Amino acid sequence: MATVRMIDIAVNFTDGMFKGIYNGKQCHVSDIATVLSRAWTAGVDRIIVTGGSLEESKEALTIAETDARLFCTVGVHPTRCKEFEESGDPDKHFQALLSLAKEGIEKGKVVAIGECGLDYDRLQFCPAEIQKKYFEKQFELAHAMKLPMFLHMRAAAPDFCEIVERNRSRFSAGVAHSFTGSAEDRDKLLSISNMYIGVNGCSLKTAENLDVVRSIPIERMMIETDSPYCGIKNTSAGIKFVKSTWPSKKKEKYDQECIVKDRNEPCLVRQVLEVVAGCKGISEIGQLSRTLYHNTCRFYEFCQCNLSMIRPVVPSHICQ
Repeated sequence: MATVRMIDIAVNFTDGMFKGIYNGKQCHVSDIATVLSRAWTAGVDRIIVTGGSLEESKEALTIAETDARLFCTVGVHPTRCKEFEESGDPDKHFQALLSLAKEGIEKGKVVAIGECGLDYDRLQFCPAEIQKKYFEKQFELAHAMKLPMFLHMRAAAPDFCEIVERNRSRFSAGVAHSFTGSAEDRDKLLSISNMYIGVNGCSLKTAENLDVVRSIPIERMMIETDSPYCGIKNTSAGIKFVKSTWPSKKKEKYDQECIVKDRNEPCLVRQVLEVVAGCKGISEIGQLSRTLYHNTCRFYEFCQCNLSMIRPVVPSHICQ
C-alpha cells in the first residue's frame, strides 16, 4: 500500500454504529479507538468529526478532544433545523451554538461551522422555509467565529446557491460535502469563489456521477467518507478503480481486526482517493493525494506537519 497522507473531512463519530448500536440494538462494543487505529495506519492523519445539532456538536467536541488528530464542526443539519424553534427560544439556542463554537476554537478543535445547508429530499423532517431561515442564520456563526463553512446541499441547488451568494461576504470559504448533484449543480458551486466540493462514495455511485466528478478541478476538491454512511459498494460504478481492501465481517460476528460489513469508516477514504484518481485518469496517486491534502490544510488553516508526533494540540501558526 503506497504511502499517502489523507484528511477525512466528514466522519459521523457521534452515530450509534460507532458505539456498536444498529437500529437500537447493541451488536458489538464501542470501537472508535480501533477504527482510528485503522485510519492512521491507512495514511489518514486528520479527521473532522461532524456536528449536526447542538447536542451532537457537543459530543463531537468531546470526541475531538481525545486525540490531537481529531477536529470537529459546530452547526445544525438542515433536517434538524426545527430544533431552533422546538427549543422554545431560537435566539438562546443560537447563543448556545455560538458559545460552543467559541469554546471549541479556544481548545483548538472547532474548525468549521456546519453541517448546515438545505436538503429538499427529506422535507418530512423539516420544511423548506425553516431550513432556509436557519441556514441563513448560521452564516452569523461563521462570520462571528471567522470560520469556513461545512455545507450540505441535496436537491436544493437554486435556493442553496442563492443563499450562499447573498451571504458570501460573511464566510471565508465553504465546502459542499457529500456532493451528488448534476454537472449544472457542480458548475454553480464552482462559480462561487472559495467554494470546494467534497467527494465520497455517494458521489461515485453511477457512471453519471463519475462524469460529474471527472470535471471537478482537483484544486477545488476534498475527500471524505461521511462514515458510517456513503461507502463504495460493489454495485458502485467507481468500484472498478478500488485497489485497497480490508477484511470485513458482519456486525453480529464482530472482530476488531476487520471492518464491519456495510459500515463505512475513515480508513476507506483511501478508496475514494483511488476512485477519483481512476475516473480522472491520474496514475500518480501520490501527487493527487498531496494536492487534496494541501487544499484541505489551506481551507481549515491546518499546518502540514505530522500531527501523530504532536501532544498536545497546538495552534497552526506554532507548527509552521
